[in-house]
Amino acid sequence: MAFTQTLTILNLGSNQIGTSGAQYLAIGLKQNKTLSILDLSENGIANQGAVYLADSLTNNNTLTTLNLSENAIGDQGAQHLAHALTNNTTLAILNLERNEITGLGAQHLGNALASNTALTSLDLGNNEIGNRGAQHLGNAIINNTTLISLVLMLNEIGDEGAQSLAFALRNNRTLTTLNLCNNRIGDNGAQNLANALINNTTLISLDLRLNQIRDHGAECFANALRSNRTLVTLNLQNNEIREKGLAHLANALSDHT
Repeated sequence: MAFTQTLTILNLGSNQIGTSGAQYLAIGLKQNKTLSILDLSENGIANQGAVYLADSLTNNNTLTTLNLSENAIGDQGAQHLAHALTNNTTLAILNLERNEITGLGAQHLGNALASNTALTSLDLGNNEIGNRGAQHLGNAIINNTTLISLVLMLNEIGDEGAQSLAFALRNNRTLTTLNLCNNRIGDNGAQNLANALINNTTLISLDLRLNQIRDHGAECFANALRSNRTLVTLNLQNNEIREKGLAHLANALSDHT
């Protein structure tokens, strides 16, 4: 791979390359000048494999998409990838879904986002970042000017984590897609997010499926929709909204023309 002059996409998803395979690929990436998309999902590369790949990213200037989902890289792997992001200027899409990353790993990634000017999409779905991780990521995107899509589904961020992200949305001017599906977010978190939407002018899609939002949360979103003219998709599927909440949303829709 180090010397190929034509290959731009390499998909090795769902194989068994392991840590040693990741090491070989990392060596190739340091010298490769053509590869732009690399999929290594479900390969058991673990934290050390991520360390090897992160090291290669500090030298590679062509890779734009890296999928490392379901590889158990953990916080150590996230830390090294975050360090690479502080220097890398080409990677735009990074998928770290299902990687046993906790709030500590999210902190490292948040620190990287504060200075990185290339990444546009980050998927941390189905990890363990919790409210602490959401806080660190929220702090990072307050001033970040490049991230467009952030996926945090299945991370148990709760109302506290939602509050941190809502505060960030009040100031962020680039994020268009935020996925907070299945995060134990209730009415308090919904209220904070809704209040942020009143002033936010960039978010297009907000996914809040499978949370614990009730009628009061629905009312808060209804009030926000009367002012917000940017949001295109609001997904509240599988929450706990009843007739009262629906009435508020319906009234807001009649005004939202």
